[in-house]
Amino acid sequence: MIQIENAKKVFHTKAGKVYALDNVSLSVEKGDIFGVIGYSGAGKSTLLRLVNGLEKPDSGKVVIDGKDITNLSKAELNGMRKNIGMVFQQFNLLESQTVYQNVALPLVMSGMKKKEIEARVEELLNFVGLDKKSKAYVSQLSGGQKQRVGIARAIATNPKILLCDEATSALDPKTTESVLKLLKKINTELEITILLITHEMNVISKICNKVAVMEEGQICEQGKTVNVFRNPVKSITKEFVNTVINSSIPNALLKDLNYEDPIIRITFFGENSKQSLISKINKQFQVDTTILFASVNELGDSILGILILQLKGEEEEIRKVEDYIRSQNVGIERMLI
Repeated sequence: MIQIENAKKVFHTKAGKVYALDNVSLSVEKGDIFGVIGYSGAGKSTLLRLVNGLEKPDSGKVVIDGKDITNLSKAELNGMRKNIGMVFQQFNLLESQTVYQNVALPLVMSGMKKKEIEARVEELLNFVGLDKKSKAYVSQLSGGQKQRVGIARAIATNPKILLCDEATSALDPKTTESVLKLLKKINTELEITILLITHEMNVISKICNKVAVMEEGQICEQGKTVNVFRNPVKSITKEFVNTVINSSIPNALLKDLNYEDPIIRITFFGENSKQSLISKINKQFQVDTTILFASVNELGDSILGILILQLKGEEEEIRKVEDYIRSQNVGIERMLI
């Protein structure tokens, strides 16, 4: 659906060259909710602007639905953009217009007949839960309601792709939750592929099936969300993951640890999270186990469990425990404290 291949984008400023994108490659498949996360200045917004053709790469390709858009004419780009909806951080609505008028705007511009517009706007407002706000002015709405209007407008023309530019960062946690559920509904019921950028790993964990982590214009890590959460490699990825899943041993326990006994981190996923692993270890092996940390976390529709144990016993017996844990199809690693 979206293929970005070796894209580079350099901006020339008074301070010198700024490499907004440096050899970036990304693949978003039909049906994905693909999240791109990074701190300010990482290149996320530039990446998004490549997809809707507002920026052209200095080199590389941007392929949308099988068509390389980097060399399209202005008319061809406008035609391509009809299949792409956009949701903005600050809503980008006409405050002096009604909810109906804002949602109807792209339909009016497309030349749709009045009765068809009325039917479509009614359908959209029902879908986003604003059917009773049709005649209200945008200035009278809450932040969450404004974003729902923005989403309704973005999907008005039945796009194949929905781009979300920090769509929840201006919202409180409860409203963010409701907007994310709406985006998930759009993805599953309307079969719209979503590419969103954010600096909140919580957003990624809630609805994204894939994620890319950006730093200084490059993608430093990407993959299925569950795999990135289970085994983050880069330090920046670990920072983001720790904002959602903090698997640090409490300081109150650290000061009393015997550092000669090994500490292991076990990662459970999906059905494996239901295993009574500690009970089996204590029954089958001559070791003592101490739980230093435990958590169970939701990642979309899946469960990720993390357990940190200290094992006391003979090294040979501890090795047997580690081999047994590996045989149970769960992740395991010795930790250096």
